[in-house]
Parts: sequence; structure tokens; C-alpha cells
Amino acid sequence: MQKLNDIFSGGGDGDGTTDSFLEDGSEGLCALSTTQRMYGFAASLATGLLLMFLSMIVFGIPIKFALLFTFGNVLAIGSTAFLMGPEQQMSMMFDPVRFLATSIYIGCVVVALICALLIHSKILTVLAILCEICALIWYSLSYIPFARRMVSEIMIRLCDTEL
Repeated sequence: MQKLNDIFSGGGDGDGTTDSFLEDGSEGLCALSTTQRMYGFAASLATGLLLMFLSMIVFGIPIKFALLFTFGNVLAIGSTAFLMGPEQQMSMMFDPVRFLATSIYIGCVVVALICALLIHSKILTVLAILCEICALIWYSLSYIPFARRMVSEIMIRLCDTEL
């Protein structure tokens, strides 16, 4: 575990102390040690990925698929809150650069759950899940410099039809 902490550490200033982003914001009511944060991250991510994998097994039943996929998706994204803390996670998600992508993703998650749990429409649930996947990809691209611009330009070139 010390090796993982050394990887994520900020280097320190020669007096044996290191400033790790895993240790930032660990004061307060929900203080977790670095080891507990890594375990929480790994458990949340593994559970999210397992739920997404299990959703593929029940793909023929769109309502169960939507529930498993959506909850797995939210768990996988939320797992990074263990590493950086929920406050920093939320501030990064609602950063002006990502605000629209985050809002659309959260909206798609809510619509998918409404379609699956309240409306019970298989077609609407599948459409909502497809929108959720697209919103998640667009949200994830916001963390890679110039990725959204590159994807936008590629899509414009692919869909450009001059007659």
C-alpha cells in the first residue's frame, strides 16, 4: 500500500513528509486513511463494473438491464470520490467546462430510471440507456484535453453531406 501512496504522492519537501492528493481533505466527520480510501475506491469500482457486466446478461429484459447498468455506472463514477473526496469530485463535475455534460448525464440517468421503474416501457428504457451511454462518453471526454473538440470535428467530417 505504501507503493501506491508513493505513486500518488506530490513528492514532499525533503523532510520525510509527502503531500498526497489521497490525504487532502481527510479531516472532518468522514475522515478515511489512505488505505481505506484505496479499498473504498476499489470496492466501489469493482461493484460498479460487476453490475454493468451483470446487466449484459439480462440485456433481453430492458428494465433489469437499465437498473443494473445505471446503478453500476453511478457506482463506477462515484468511486473516484473515495480518492479525491466528495467535495472535490462535485466541484470537478460541476466545473464550467463539464457543467453541461454532467447535467445531461445526470438527466439521462434519471430518465432511464423513470422509464424503467415508473413507465415500464422497454423502448423508452433502451433509448434512455443509449442516451446515458453517449452522455457518459461525452462527460469522460471532458477530462482529456482537446478530446471533445477532436471527436466533434471527426463527427462533423463523417456526417457532412454536401450534395
